[in-house]
Amino acid sequence: MGKNADVIKILLLILLGMFIPFVVSLSLTIGFNMKQIAVTFGYFILIFGIELFVVYLFFTLSNKLAHQKIEKDKQTENGKK
Repeated sequence: MGKNADVIKILLLILLGMFIPFVVSLSLTIGFNMKQIAVTFGYFILIFGIELFVVYLFFTLSNKLAHQKIEKDKQTENGKK
């Protein structure tokens, strides 16, 4: 669980790092309307989360396929000996 907790802490730090410049740029562009900024950031985080999920899914599937190929190569290598 320690490894997952570290990842969660890093992701929360990244979210905070993204939120501060986001709020400043929106407040300079459209004025300081906290409700509108919060809704816009919520959409941003939702889209960002979907993107992270797709990347995670891609790496998980490619990792699984790579392991299957390695196991297949090991079996054919053992069969030749």
